[in-house]
Amino acid sequence: MDSKFAADFSDPKTLEKFSSAFTLSDMEIFIFPELFYPLVLANIISPVMWEWRNDPWFSEIEKKSFTYKANRIKQYIIQNFVFNLDLSTWGLTTKTAEIDRFKDFFDMKVLRQSNALFGYEGDKYYFDIDIRKHFGLDKFNSDVIPYWKTETIEAMCAFRYKENFSTGGGECVSLSALYAAAMFVIGRIPLEKIFLIATPLHSQNFIIEKDGLITNNRRIVTKNMWFNGTSLSEKARRALENEKVTIVSHISGYIHTIYSDATIDRKAYEYFSEKLHDFLLTDLTNHIFINFLRFKSKYKSLFQFECVCPGKKRYILLEKMFEYEHNSKFNASPETRAQLIGEIEGDEFHMSPLPGKIMLNDAEEVINGNPGKSLDVIEDLIIKANSHIPEKSIHDMFIDLAAFISIDPNIPDASRNYINTDVPHITTDDSRDNIIHKIVNHSGRSEVSLLTIYVSRLMDRIDWLPFVKAAMERNPVCFNELAGRSAHEVFKLLAEMPNQSIYDDKRLALPDEVWNFGRGDGIEKAFLLADFIVQSENSTGILIAAENKKVSLTYDNKEYIFESEKKIKKTIAIRGKEYKIT
Repeated sequence: MDSKFAADFSDPKTLEKFSSAFTLSDMEIFIFPELFYPLVLANIISPVMWEWRNDPWFSEIEKKSFTYKANRIKQYIIQNFVFNLDLSTWGLTTKTAEIDRFKDFFDMKVLRQSNALFGYEGDKYYFDIDIRKHFGLDKFNSDVIPYWKTETIEAMCAFRYKENFSTGGGECVSLSALYAAAMFVIGRIPLEKIFLIATPLHSQNFIIEKDGLITNNRRIVTKNMWFNGTSLSEKARRALENEKVTIVSHISGYIHTIYSDATIDRKAYEYFSEKLHDFLLTDLTNHIFINFLRFKSKYKSLFQFECVCPGKKRYILLEKMFEYEHNSKFNASPETRAQLIGEIEGDEFHMSPLPGKIMLNDAEEVINGNPGKSLDVIEDLIIKANSHIPEKSIHDMFIDLAAFISIDPNIPDASRNYINTDVPHITTDDSRDNIIHKIVNHSGRSEVSLLTIYVSRLMDRIDWLPFVKAAMERNPVCFNELAGRSAHEVFKLLAEMPNQSIYDDKRLALPDEVWNFGRGDGIEKAFLLADFIVQSENSTGILIAAENKKVSLTYDNKEYIFESEKKIKKTIAIRGKEYKIT
């Protein structure tokens, strides 16, 4: 059944939203959070994702445990995709341009309070990392910001065609959408259990299965890993420790920190909140305490450990034990500590206790002997037993310990106006064809379904106006890198490129995708040439005529001919920022 085009593109906000479905920049998803889950659904109905099911790597995965599935998917993504967040891939824009674009339907003062690139600095964390220098923006004036467009699975896979890439790639929002789709299609995890979490600088997923699972760029983090004190867990914790959550997106809808209306199912959001809080909370045990000392390394110098080896009491600095962890399969946790000590060189040990140190054995005895007691009680007992240690040092340690074992995520308040929306009911038993049918069948009454068709670029089922607007107005890379050339020179360069689209069937790549990945169908190349002409020569008129295998671009009494395999019949007239499609 064909989609019923419910979108009114005479409304500037609606046109901007549906045009954003093609470029999907971080800014666009922030302004239009309803775009977030359609990207997941677009990846789910992509033939590329379903090809993964045929890969021997995932043989009989449906019969395996959740942990096995998650680790298998993780390893596949690690092997086939790299994290990419450079400034050149999708180009730059300016705060002025973005403000002008959205000012009629978004409060820009609110934007500055919640978006890192527009002035939000949140906690001290943002001052510490110097946000613009961190992303390489310090070489530009303060008005310049990156586009950071979120890639579909096709664009992620196409990174292998770029210079210096041997695999696919993508930024954090792309990876979170990829993970969510893979968990559903490959892992058979219901969409109802998959939540996308966006913060000003990051995007990750929370999967509600067993104790919970967080995907973080290409990695996964279990609850045990969250509290293991390693550098991986430190990076994974950074966003939820330091940033407020701006968007939580789910198959039922979304909730946004600055919008009073929410479309997410209220019970689903309350369940998410409960499970996320449980994931971020743990009891204090000796195992957790050692992990904390590994995590907050400034406190490890406070401790020494007493052991018997061989047959005599010996003493060793905890920081020395941590050093030996790096080259051992054992660690300083109580479970494998004896094996680790067995690998440490004898001259690292001392015959007598070292002055000015807390005996780790005694601290662990206090923790082990007071299960369920508050941190204040544990702290007081350790202070009393170690009068030779400055009380402030121990007190500061317990402040950080409290933050380590219990994170209170700054998620959107649940007090919202919840709006019921129609969403497609998709199950893990559905075939790809069934899922496409359900989404298309719902598109006349479900915005998430309609947006999914646009994000998926099903050009034979959509109105082309939003695509043309995106192609002509928000693809700066191809123009910047071709600046100074003539239209004829650009045409010759395009003719030399492989006549191969990164998208199957009648789906179309944007000009910057064609340029970045060095390939494109004839109609895609025609749009790139049109974009170049509009940006460089401010043309008074361009006509693109697609007639099955022939695509012509007419401009200034010149005609450029391209070959196409898309078999599209369409005429696009471009005059400045006015577009007519027939």
